[in-house]
Amino acid sequence: MALAVLLAAGPVHAQSQATRAAPVPASPSAARTADFIVALVNSEPVTNSEIRRRVQRAAQQLAQRGGPQPTRDQIIAEVMELVITERAQLQHAVDVGVRVSDGDVDEAERAVAAQNQLSREDFRRRLVQDAGTDVAQFRTELRRELTLQRLQEREVISKVTVSEADIDNHLRDQRPASNPNALELNLGHVLVAVPEGASEAQVQALKAKADEAVRRARAGEDIAVLARELSDAPERTRGGTFGMRPASRLPELFVNGVQNLPVGAVAGPLRSPAGFHVLKVVEKRTAGVDATVTQTRARHILLRPSAQLSQAQAIERLNGWRQQMAAGQARFEDLAREHSADGSAAGGGELGWASPGQFVPEFEQAMDALRPGEVSPPVVSRFGVHLIRVDERRQQALSQRDQREAVRNIVREKKATEALELWARDIRARAYVEIREEPQL
Repeated sequence: MALAVLLAAGPVHAQSQATRAAPVPASPSAARTADFIVALVNSEPVTNSEIRRRVQRAAQQLAQRGGPQPTRDQIIAEVMELVITERAQLQHAVDVGVRVSDGDVDEAERAVAAQNQLSREDFRRRLVQDAGTDVAQFRTELRRELTLQRLQEREVISKVTVSEADIDNHLRDQRPASNPNALELNLGHVLVAVPEGASEAQVQALKAKADEAVRRARAGEDIAVLARELSDAPERTRGGTFGMRPASRLPELFVNGVQNLPVGAVAGPLRSPAGFHVLKVVEKRTAGVDATVTQTRARHILLRPSAQLSQAQAIERLNGWRQQMAAGQARFEDLAREHSADGSAAGGGELGWASPGQFVPEFEQAMDALRPGEVSPPVVSRFGVHLIRVDERRQQALSQRDQREAVRNIVREKKATEALELWARDIRARAYVEIREEPQL
């Protein structure tokens, strides 16, 4: 159900949902009903006004998404369950000592304002004048989101681990059994040929030669050197490798011998009618993982808030420089060299080619929204406040290691989501919940 996806509390990683670029909350309905208690969670009340406010927000978000819309009763039921689950988690946060200070809420509020390209004061005016939202209530919701984020990170997300076996299992699950081209390999090959009619003594001597090739390959010797010295196969003249091929174009003996091995591993000796084969996995690509990735080359200017420079002042200063650049009065590179607090300053803010996931989410989200040549508004991250300029983008082939790291992130996200669902269900089950009245909207 789309509503459940929208409302469910999923894993929150490096950045609070509260600090992401988001529109100013919408104005609540002018209609008001007398407030009353609709439920108790461990004797703590849930009020009708809270449910009404959350239902109005959810309905607006669903309308903006488009597509089939749930009924009002469905929205109310989902919101009620979400609020009850959150209330139980917030109570648990108090029990385990998770706290969010006023300073933390201040920082999150400034970040929301910056992402909306407003000063904190202008953002508060917009909340009151345009959205009809009380500033104190908005800060209460920020505190709630930050508390849930920290609690989930501490109790669940930080404990999620991904093993190499988890990655292998995911790759195996993603491999279509009916698709023989799902696995692609580039193998280094040494063949120690066994002639027809060879005696047992000859076979053993040739096997010893193949064993020596295995030993040297596993010790790190170049497969091309071993192939030129020891191999009887025709590819010995081109470095001992076959080149990247679908598994369907390789002997079944070879595929079975290496399909579960990582890049760099050595298999063998494997016996065939031709003789003894020594195989090294030089490259490996598996279905279910993108073989290429979009990389971005960007620059940034970083200002770190301090006792001498508030976050609001940093945002104002960066906005001024952005206007100067737009007017042709200053160059990004020069401003970065003179003012940036990052180690990239000496290179004009140059960050080099970056793959997805290399930067913190709040920075990467802003960078990905830019076209080459564009400069972002000030972006608040855990490191400070940035201006970002994208210079170029390119498609880059992923190494086997990079592919496995991409899968690691996929598996971690999946395991974190599953662990959070179980944890949230357990917290909810341990709470005493009493439904008093149906919400009135």
